[in-house]
Amino acid sequence: TMNNSIVREFTILGLTQKPELQGLLFIIFLFIYLVAFFGNMLIVIAIIYNTTLHTPMYVLLLALAVVDIICTTSIIPKMLGTMLTSENSISYGGCMSQLFFFTWSLGAEMVLFTTMAYDRYVAICFPLRYSTIMNHFTCAALLSIVMGIAVTNSWVHTGLILRLTFCGPNTIDHFFCEIPPLLALSCSPVRVNEVMVYVADLTLAVGDFTLTCISYGFIIAAILRIRTTEGKKKAFSTCSSHLMVVSLYYSPVIYTYIRPASSYNFERDKVVAALYTLVTPTLNPIVYSFRNKEMQAGIRKVFAFLKR
Repeated sequence: TMNNSIVREFTILGLTQKPELQGLLFIIFLFIYLVAFFGNMLIVIAIIYNTTLHTPMYVLLLALAVVDIICTTSIIPKMLGTMLTSENSISYGGCMSQLFFFTWSLGAEMVLFTTMAYDRYVAICFPLRYSTIMNHFTCAALLSIVMGIAVTNSWVHTGLILRLTFCGPNTIDHFFCEIPPLLALSCSPVRVNEVMVYVADLTLAVGDFTLTCISYGFIIAAILRIRTTEGKKKAFSTCSSHLMVVSLYYSPVIYTYIRPASSYNFERDKVVAALYTLVTPTLNPIVYSFRNKEMQAGIRKVFAFLKR
C-alpha cells in the first residue's frame, strides 16, 4: 500500500498558542484573506470581461491571480476555522490535499514570475517584434510549461510524503500542512524527501529567481537608454516594485526549503512562511495590477457594469 500511516489525523498548532493573541490574529488574517481574495477576483473578472486586456501580459496576470486565490484558499479558511472553533485537527487526506494544492501554487507562482519577467523583457527590449514573439501560441505554450512544472513538482513531493509512515506524534507545529513540519513527524527515513526538496528549491526557487533577475537586468539596461527623465522614472518605479515583491517571495521560499528538516525552528519559520503564503498573494494585485492604467480602466468598466 502507498499510504503506510497509522496516524488518521493531525493536530495543527497554528501560529500561536497564546489565547489572548488568537482574536487579534483572526481579524488580521481574515482581513488579509478578504483583500487577497477580492483583489485577485477583481483582476480575474476585469481581464475576462475586457477584451482590450486579452493580451499576453494580462493573461499572465490573470494566471497569477488564479494561483494566488488557490494558494490562500488552500490555507487560510481552514486556519480561520481552527482559530474560531479551536477544533484544530485535520484529517490525513485533508492534510495531503492541502499539501498538494499549496505546493502546486508555490511552484506555479515561481515559474509565473519568471514568465512575466520574460514577457516584460521582450516588450521593453524588442518592442517592434513583441507581438510576433509573444503571440497566442507562445503565451499558451508558456502557460502550459508553468502548469506542467507546477503539477510535476507537486506530485513528486506529495507522492514522496504519502510513502512515509506517521506512527506516533501527530502534532504539526505550523499553521498548515507544509513539507518541513511533516518530515519532522515521520517515523520512516526522510532522506529522499529532503534531497528532492533541496533539488526543487535549487532549480525552481534559485533558478527562477536568477532568470527573473537577469530579465530585469536587461530591462533596467534598456530603461537607462530611454531619453526622457519622466519615462525613466515611471519605468524604474514599476521595475523596483516588481523586484521588491519577487524578492519578498523568493527569499523566504529559498530559506525554508534549502535546509534539512532537522534544522527547522518552527517558531521563527512560521513567520517566514506567512510571507509567501499570505503577504505576497495580497501584494501581487496591488503591485502588478492596480497601479496599471489599463487595468484601472478595466476595473472601472466592471464596476460600471455592476451598477447597471
